[in-house]
Amino acid sequence: MRSVRKTVLLAILASVVLVLALLHSWPTRASTAVDIWQRPGPIEERHLEERLPEPDHRFGNIPFHVRDHVASLLPRNGCVCEGESGGVNLPFAQLLFPRVSAHPLHAAFEASELEEMKRRRAKEYKSFQERTQTPADLLLIAEANNPLQYPTQGVEVRPLRTIIVPGLALYDLPRDHYLINLTATLGTLNVAAEVDGVKIKGDGEMRMALSSILLPNLNRQLQFVTYTNTLFHPSTADTVQFETDGHQASFSIKIRHSVTPKLYNTGSKGEYNISALVTIATKTFLRYDKLQDLINSIRRYYPTVTIVIADDSETPQTISGPYIEHYIMPFGKGWFAGRNLAASQVTTKYLLWVDDDFVFTSNTKLEKLVDVLERTTLDLVGGAVREATGYTATYRQTISIESGEEDGDCLHMRRGFHHAIQGFPNCVVTDGVINFFLARTEKVQQVGFDPRLARVAHLEFFIDGLGSLHVGSCDDVIVNHATKIRLPWVSQSESDKTYAKFRYPPASSDATHTKNGLLFFKNRFQCLTRN
Repeated sequence: MRSVRKTVLLAILASVVLVLALLHSWPTRASTAVDIWQRPGPIEERHLEERLPEPDHRFGNIPFHVRDHVASLLPRNGCVCEGESGGVNLPFAQLLFPRVSAHPLHAAFEASELEEMKRRRAKEYKSFQERTQTPADLLLIAEANNPLQYPTQGVEVRPLRTIIVPGLALYDLPRDHYLINLTATLGTLNVAAEVDGVKIKGDGEMRMALSSILLPNLNRQLQFVTYTNTLFHPSTADTVQFETDGHQASFSIKIRHSVTPKLYNTGSKGEYNISALVTIATKTFLRYDKLQDLINSIRRYYPTVTIVIADDSETPQTISGPYIEHYIMPFGKGWFAGRNLAASQVTTKYLLWVDDDFVFTSNTKLEKLVDVLERTTLDLVGGAVREATGYTATYRQTISIESGEEDGDCLHMRRGFHHAIQGFPNCVVTDGVINFFLARTEKVQQVGFDPRLARVAHLEFFIDGLGSLHVGSCDDVIVNHATKIRLPWVSQSESDKTYAKFRYPPASSDATHTKNGLLFFKNRFQCLTRN
């Protein structure tokens, strides 16, 4: 019995010793706190301040003449929204002779809460700038007759990886001794090979010096300079200072992961397989008769294309059939929330957005819109909507932002387009289009639809996508719009009355205040102008 106890005690003791040995020898990883704000460090700030262009007073006495037609195009310190006054007050005057109107957005808030809203917005905007701006956005000025050769763009490294820095050299600077200093802020510098006659100091550190009495050897050594990113961030940039006696230069190294592609296996050969390429998405509310007309018209031309329906009716009806997906939402959840739901369920390369009261005809050639996106860099292309009167609309809009100061920027929207698209005579590039468009699914999902916009919204999607959505419009792909003309002797149904109440709120409603409030706070606009 004693021998058994002794064996057990020895086994326990051996296990404890083994565990302690493992803990002692287990590799530990240092836990360091990292400041991940993308702002220039003190060294970088000092170098950049030294390189800011100062006014040259030697030229101050030379007269000049301002070209008003050119100078007026330059950005101003601040912006204003000005509307056009006057005009003819007649029916359809705004349609035939559009005038620019100006709308201050701060009116969406009570006077008592406006200052607090401005304070919160300023705080959020500062945080936004710190998150999105990198050293690659900073202005760098190249010195005249600088003997330093360096890359001006195109240098990129994956986070925590190493690259050879291309293009470094020193030229036309006769001296007895040559010295090069390189300084990084988000990584370390080193050399992949050593060249005879060159002294290296600080290799493996953020600041490295190379020196030699032989310029060819120094230039040969510069061909082996490496940069290793040591401060992780998925997408930022490091500004490297490159110096020799009396001369200094700066260049950026982008630090980022490569963009992961989202590819779609369409399985199509030759002609476009619309069923494999396109999903039709729509949002419905109460109007099941019009929705069924839409489905019937789609099936006439595209019998196997998938239709995704988002429905926030109070008493949903069953919509079923082959290639139909019907998603029920809480009652009155809203227009943009429904768009988000429908778009989230699309798995094809392209998403075609339609209203639930559209009707496909022989002119609704989705193949044409697919061809535009397949052969251009556009992300979204709109078609045209024909009313019962024969009038056809594309609702093309150009959207621009004029920089402001503390009060925010100015948003300007105008009817029109930027330029035609070569190879597509009926198509143009613009910024906003009508509610009938084909888009790359991942781009629509990336921009998204703000679900707070429940009743009145459309161009807000394109405003949110400005800078990331490349938009076009083609007027030769047409869908019909179910007539809204109501004959006097035909009474309006209860569902139509309910729909109208939700769809067309008065200008003083909460829906309008919500829209203007989001433009003011979320998008940081002080005002907008439109025609």
